[in-house]
Amino acid sequence: MRLEIREEPQLLQQTETPTILIVDDEAIIRDLCARILKDYRILQAENGQEALRVLGHEAVDLILVDIMMPIMNGLDLLQKVKEQNPEQLVIVMTGYADKDIILRALKAHADDFIHKPINLHQLKTAIKKTLETKALRKELMQLKQLDRIKSDFLGLISHKLRTPTTSISLFIQNLANGTFDPEDPDFASAVDAIREESEYLAYLIKDLLYYSDIILQSNNGKVSLEDLKEIAMAVLTEKRASVKKKGLTLQNNLTGDWPVVIVDRRRIAFALNALIENAIKFTPPGGEITISGEIGEKEFTLVIADNGPGIPPEEVVKIFEKFYQIDPHNTGQVRGFGLGLFYARQFIRDHGGTITLNSTPGHGTEVTISLPRLPITATD
Repeated sequence: MRLEIREEPQLLQQTETPTILIVDDEAIIRDLCARILKDYRILQAENGQEALRVLGHEAVDLILVDIMMPIMNGLDLLQKVKEQNPEQLVIVMTGYADKDIILRALKAHADDFIHKPINLHQLKTAIKKTLETKALRKELMQLKQLDRIKSDFLGLISHKLRTPTTSISLFIQNLANGTFDPEDPDFASAVDAIREESEYLAYLIKDLLYYSDIILQSNNGKVSLEDLKEIAMAVLTEKRASVKKKGLTLQNNLTGDWPVVIVDRRRIAFALNALIENAIKFTPPGGEITISGEIGEKEFTLVIADNGPGIPPEEVVKIFEKFYQIDPHNTGQVRGFGLGLFYARQFIRDHGGTITLNSTPGHGTEVTISLPRLPITATD
């Protein structure tokens, strides 16, 4: 018997054909432009108002617009479009050499001009150049964003490591200078505090190595047939010591046999670990954390719930942001890097799934993971 996987759950990056909206009141001009631009996805509109309706329900990479049109002319359309989306590419076609018209188009941030009668080679070249410029601009923005993220992360690491290393250093200095008397009752408590700081420092370093390992391999993940319930059980087993240490109850409501699912085991385990770890962190001693699940016709769902203090509505919308951490007591010393939930959501989305969080202050938090059941067939 051979198992055949019809579709992999991970989303593939595909290069989409750019969409061009041609706006001209002359049907023959629109058709001629569409013919020469056959390598693109083409949409058409005969005036500015119709173009705006098209833009209301279609994603367009570039607008090719004539100046002189009835109902709404090209300059008014250009201005309206740029007000709504300054990044929208617009190339203006004009048969007029009027400097005032060109100046108005420049002030409205037209991306390029094409003079009528249209030179088809010039048209193709202008569109290609403008789209390439947009791609370069997008790449530059991504690089700047990555640079900001790197700077933020380095600053976060510095901040997080400073407290435990400073505490340990001061303790060692005081010990070396004879400031601490081993017979002093406070000495034992100081040693315990330093032991906790050392363990926390080791935890941070372990987290850094783990994030580095799993993130660097985020584009090289391997999917396989896995038992989702078994993955969840393995994560729960790892977390039982932390649950017991904090005086919490962990309730496992996963029952029955679960069909296999096509997933990257490491990333799914990471997501579950991050969500359970978050529940442990914010549920006070004596609280309860439960995990349950359901097998639907089209998807699997896993629900992690706690009866902790809950999350205020203004915090819920930020909870999955990179580096964001809830600090209920405003101490500025929340432990961790604020990356777990961010990557948990990203990894679930990579599998074509969703992750949702519902929380009511004073009544706990519930997080639901949904993963699609992709068809698997068995053949001889």
